[in-house]
Amino acid sequence: MFLIRQSKPDDASTLHKLARMVFFINLPPDEHIIKGKIEHSARCFKRVAISPPGEATRPVRKPRKHSGGGWANIEEESDLFMFSIEDPQTRSIVGTCQVRAHQGGPGNPNWSLRVSEKKFHSPQLGFGTTHAVGQLYADETGPTELGGLIIQPSFRGHQLRPGRFLSFIRFHFIGLHRALFADRIIAEMAPPVTSDGDNAFWDHFGRKFIPVRYSEADRFCQHNRRFISELFPKDEIFLTLFPLEILNMVGVVARETIPARRLLESLGFRYRGFVDPFDAAPHIDASTDDISLVKQSFLGVLGKPIALDKCTSHAMVSTLDSEGDFRAIETPCVIERLEIGSQGGSVVRLPQSSIDILGGIPGVRIGSRVGATPLDPPDPVAIPEPPAAAFATPRPSTRPSTRPSTRAAKPKPAPRKPNKVRS
Repeated sequence: MFLIRQSKPDDASTLHKLARMVFFINLPPDEHIIKGKIEHSARCFKRVAISPPGEATRPVRKPRKHSGGGWANIEEESDLFMFSIEDPQTRSIVGTCQVRAHQGGPGNPNWSLRVSEKKFHSPQLGFGTTHAVGQLYADETGPTELGGLIIQPSFRGHQLRPGRFLSFIRFHFIGLHRALFADRIIAEMAPPVTSDGDNAFWDHFGRKFIPVRYSEADRFCQHNRRFISELFPKDEIFLTLFPLEILNMVGVVARETIPARRLLESLGFRYRGFVDPFDAAPHIDASTDDISLVKQSFLGVLGKPIALDKCTSHAMVSTLDSEGDFRAIETPCVIERLEIGSQGGSVVRLPQSSIDILGGIPGVRIGSRVGATPLDPPDPVAIPEPPAAAFATPRPSTRPSTRPSTRAAKPKPAPRKPNKVRS
């Protein structure tokens, strides 16, 4: 049984090693930045822990305006929650993920490239052309952002699906503390990146305006995002002028990211024509209240232990003590819905072995408050990894196809390359 808990300072060196496996802005391979994120996350967990159960730790508000450069200022603009997942055998950290309550806001937009089609027609010639165009777009609504999900390659395809658990825990936490988060959730997917950390779309587009390597430009965003609006063109860019292999990258994720994208799409996330201005990877989003995992999460109390063979449900179950110590497991259980007076309530009963894992927090005992999200039981073949083409977002094309694909996605062994998951 895997255990997810809030990331702690002692995790920094391990998370640094994980960050070196991938290239994305959410978790840069910089131990100093990672430590700062963990410290900020710990303060956010503590604020949630001392608030009344099920209520926001502060009034619902719009994100604060950007007041200057620097990594610390960017990080402190919004609540950030970082999670680490432990190997059940060794209790070593094998993955991490995070969720930011608000990404950007008024005066500090979240940047993307809006991709659309532009049509031209000549009545005299009797034909026309369709071109894909991209234009810089500033989103100041402050959506909640998923990010920083990394799982060690050796744990991909594991029967208990720790990657799925790690992805789902963010929706569980959002559902338990709904008022802290925005009404829309975005996920910036990871693009195809070479072993040297380069990206072909950046080399053909972004590097023409910001003459540095892709990985360097990505790290600039840790300190100040203003350079994007200062150096990138704001006019429409005709993407069809790029070589075909570059145009084909628009809206496409890295091969290793396909299962993560498919998982999010199964929850209602959709690609709506917005891509990263650096690498053209898709931004997908969903309405927070439409996500089933968010709607189904609830606060209950821990009941008496129950035998494993009497468990009728399967759920994510979590605890959060007054010091902000968060722990969660995916476990068989029994959920008993009770009616107490005019108010409803729920008792969550777990096998003793599951209670022992949650009992790593002092004070967790029968009657303690727990969070729960019902799930389907683990099934290692329920969400097989599809071929790369099966879930790549159709790119805008000068000759769009009208014939839908009928080929079914076939499971295939997980690749040996490290997981490059941004969300």
